[in-house]
Amino acid sequence: MLWCGNADRWIKALPHARCQTRTMSDAPRKTSTPASAKARSTTPISQAFRDFIATGWVDQPPAVPRALEATSHCETRRARLSRLFAETFPQCAIVIPAGEPKQRSNDTDYPYRPHTAFAYFTGWGSASVPGSVLLGTPRDGGHSWALFTRPPAPRTTDEFYANAALGEFWTGKRPDLEEVSGLLELGAHDIADFSLESIATANPVAMILEAEITLTNELQLLRSKGTSKTLVKETLEADSYLAQVVSEMRLIKDAYEIDELSRAIVATHLGFDDIVAALPQAIGHTRGERIIEGVFNQRARLEGNTTGYDTIAASGPHACILHWVTNDGPVAQGDLLLVDAGIEMDSLYTADITRTIPVGGTFSADQKMIYEAVLEAADAAFSVVKPGALFRHVHEAAMAVIARKVHEWGLLPVDLEVSLSPEGQHHRRYMIHGTSHHLGLDVHDCAEARREMYLDKELEAGMVFTIEPGLYFQPDDETIPLPWRGIGVRIEDNILVTHDGGLNLSAAIPRTVAEVEKWLKPSTGRATI
Repeated sequence: MLWCGNADRWIKALPHARCQTRTMSDAPRKTSTPASAKARSTTPISQAFRDFIATGWVDQPPAVPRALEATSHCETRRARLSRLFAETFPQCAIVIPAGEPKQRSNDTDYPYRPHTAFAYFTGWGSASVPGSVLLGTPRDGGHSWALFTRPPAPRTTDEFYANAALGEFWTGKRPDLEEVSGLLELGAHDIADFSLESIATANPVAMILEAEITLTNELQLLRSKGTSKTLVKETLEADSYLAQVVSEMRLIKDAYEIDELSRAIVATHLGFDDIVAALPQAIGHTRGERIIEGVFNQRARLEGNTTGYDTIAASGPHACILHWVTNDGPVAQGDLLLVDAGIEMDSLYTADITRTIPVGGTFSADQKMIYEAVLEAADAAFSVVKPGALFRHVHEAAMAVIARKVHEWGLLPVDLEVSLSPEGQHHRRYMIHGTSHHLGLDVHDCAEARREMYLDKELEAGMVFTIEPGLYFQPDDETIPLPWRGIGVRIEDNILVTHDGGLNLSAAIPRTVAEVEKWLKPSTGRATI
């Protein structure tokens, strides 16, 4: 995306914006082949061809879509957002862009995913149209909400057949405005009718800035020129508040969100079953980790939208690299295989599960000892989960076990009490990361929430987060006995806070030593790809 041309006019970058732009005066739109493809394009440009291809098409009956399951929840979310803004920034318009595709190389993009805030307040997930915008206009102490999106191109334009970024022949048919309105139960309008300048002239504006750089640039320019209506707490303060509120609203999941997360975990379980079934194939390949990654990612595409994050398939010493995603190593007999993976559903809610399994089918004595220490830490963290406990208590409970274990093994240069003190923390050498993070539409959900609403927040029913302690004995760490070097273990589960405690949503995926070893034995009931 880029900022182009006349600063007094809204210019919205389309997919492949480096070569394809339009202004408000361009409606009805006329688009052409992206510039990067013109040198190799053989698309006919004759008037005879244009006349011929514009005719002879069967009128498609309008679809009568069924509203998405999330729509009622989204209406509630939007109403709550309006109330919160009315208290702090009255008469402030709210702009939540879906965003545009991100460039991968030249004229190709990464698979499109709308911004999380847009998906949260519309319910429009993997099928959403790039460049859409959700607008809340101040009205009667709240907001009137509308969606702006790009409808299908008329057959009288060349967009539908000649534009590789947008054309129906290339990317498929987009839903028309009536379909979108029915799906989302939200009034849908042509994006050509969206004018940020008009909105900002009439009202102060708060916007999710990182969602789309083109709109961000325009809003900042309008503010610098004094075009944007001011308020007492102006400009970036309103934007920051919006980002904060959107994150903090998502700390408590509603029934729909919990159901989607549960579905994502069930799908992820199938993916882990696929991994177990593929172990013999992985062992025989020099890049066995990629076989592990591949079978899981295939399951993700079958069951949902894609993976929620890059799959970590870390065998042997690679398990000591916390975000190992290169996945180009062998999977060897006798090693432990750490897999950190989650499937993202079409709603964009994702699981986040880690299991560490012995490639040969059984744990060695050393591997078992380290694994059970991590499991004990995970269970200790889970035991404190209940409404009223602080979020950081989950981490502290896990760390108490990790510190005690490495102290018992003689790895600490200080007493246990010293290591556990804020001035010590020597045990963190072997587990540098935190124990938990919130989970939802983003794998690391609610990232813009304030510390007092996250780490120092009391747990409440409806929160969903991970518990993922680990021990990582680096292959070159001289504080570690030689036989343990290169062993990495992590166990990660997804936890729902209930009214009377906690529920491990991923408990069905084998996690004890006995369960894991039984899992690895040949089974006719194992899921296959």
